[in-house]
Amino acid sequence: MSSKNATHRLHDKRLADAWATLQAHADQGLPLDKDPSRLAFADPEFLLRRETRGLRMQLELMKPDLEMQAHGIENTIVVFGSARFRSEEESAALIAQAEAQGDAKAAARWRRLARGSHYYEQARAFGKLVAHYSDDKEPADKLFVCTGGGPGIMQAANRGAYEGGGLSVGLSIALPMEEAANPYITPALSFKFHYFAIRKMHFMMRAKALVAFPGGFGTLDELFEVVTLVQTRKSRQVPIVLFGSEYWKRLIDFEFLAEEGVISPEDVNLFEYVDTPEDAWSVIERFYKL
Repeated sequence: MSSKNATHRLHDKRLADAWATLQAHADQGLPLDKDPSRLAFADPEFLLRRETRGLRMQLELMKPDLEMQAHGIENTIVVFGSARFRSEEESAALIAQAEAQGDAKAAARWRRLARGSHYYEQARAFGKLVAHYSDDKEPADKLFVCTGGGPGIMQAANRGAYEGGGLSVGLSIALPMEEAANPYITPALSFKFHYFAIRKMHFMMRAKALVAFPGGFGTLDELFEVVTLVQTRKSRQVPIVLFGSEYWKRLIDFEFLAEEGVISPEDVNLFEYVDTPEDAWSVIERFYKL
């Protein structure tokens, strides 16, 4: 054997048999039945056992981490917000469709949600601002939009980054009522999670700021997760931006919490209210002296 061939063998992939087994079943549409002789890491039935949950969680942590490293994603701006807000054009189309079908209940629902369409357009504009900032920066200084990967505000922020010529990340979650990941996420950076906990870790691992647009339970969950981590100093301080001051001040009376003593007076300074994409970006610029 020549030295060249010998060197090549040092880099041979050793998982060919396991991959070939999986590929053959997939190509033929065959189920992967329980098989004690199958390699453990090529055995979905084994990997889905209760006892291997820890391994699955490790894999969900590792896979996006390696891929983001490969694409130079070190600093992200996380954008949260309702999945139900649509663009102005889509909202109008959905209202018209419901009215044409004689579905008054659906039409009323879409008209109500259409009041939030301007948030979609503002999240889109914000995503574009982030992409434009990073366009001529060194890799270590670039900032990337990161969302939950779904429709609504998440799609808008990914869309803005896409239109601005930048990469963006989507961290989708597998849910019974799930929609497909939005089409504006950079394909190699579109990840899906089973475990909320691991997904939350990925939101925070690279986050240099959080911008929370109006939203429901999911948005509130992520917002309070970040606020609590920063308040308790389990995470470094980052800008926390509440977009839509009227919405947030009506939804949550943070001053009342301070008056009751259940949070410290200085805790209300953990976040800032803004009403324009430019103001949201200015909060981040000021914090990091960009």
